[in-house]
Amino acid sequence: MTQPYRCPNCKTNRSRFNLIEQIPSYVKIDPVSGSILEEIASENLSPYHFRYNGPQFKIQCGTCGTVGDEMTFAAFGAMK
Repeated sequence: MTQPYRCPNCKTNRSRFNLIEQIPSYVKIDPVSGSILEEIASENLSPYHFRYNGPQFKIQCGTCGTVGDEMTFAAFGAMK
């Protein structure tokens, strides 16, 4: 996170961003009501419950609100 960013949508913002930290919560829900039946610790996942493997952070443009991967904003920030 020590590289310049630029919004790929509005293409003007280079300084105002929101850093969104993604912290997964593993749960088992009732298929009928949607209520949470069980919260599962990451070390106790069953073989049928995949561990989250997405990015740790997402970036949101503070000007237009576009949300995307950090690599996308960094790639546009590196462009002259």
